[in-house]
Amino acid sequence: MKKIILFAMLAVAGITAANAQTTKKAKAAKVAKVEGAGMLFETETIDYGTIAHNADGKREFVFVNNGTKPLIITNTQGSCGCTVPTTPKEPIAPGAKGIIGVKYATDRVGAFTKTVTVTSNAEGQPTKVLTIKGTVLPDPVKS
Repeated sequence: MKKIILFAMLAVAGITAANAQTTKKAKAAKVAKVEGAGMLFETETIDYGTIAHNADGKREFVFVNNGTKPLIITNTQGSCGCTVPTTPKEPIAPGAKGIIGVKYATDRVGAFTKTVTVTSNAEGQPTKVLTIKGTVLPDPVKS
């Protein structure tokens, strides 16, 4: 009986490991190459969650140039003065990663949803809208 249970556990573990490896290969194959410059973000929305008043509001959007030509970001614009993006100054080579930084002014209490518009030479998407959201808590009341 112990041998049957041990065999069943090993079979389940082996199948699970084989499927996990297949999934990783499938994800890698899904990154399609674009003719020209490309811009593929790891995530297009950053959720700050619930953060403290005056907390660090810096976050990063990570992307890869999935194209065949250098990606040039010409402009990034926040939807208001409380959202300040930073732009890579140099062209992003094909296959290379880049970062667009964003800083939200966490001195404003309450829920927020803001956007950053990225303008570039990316083929098929010259502008891309990224989103940040979250809630800034008020300072605790001192008694």
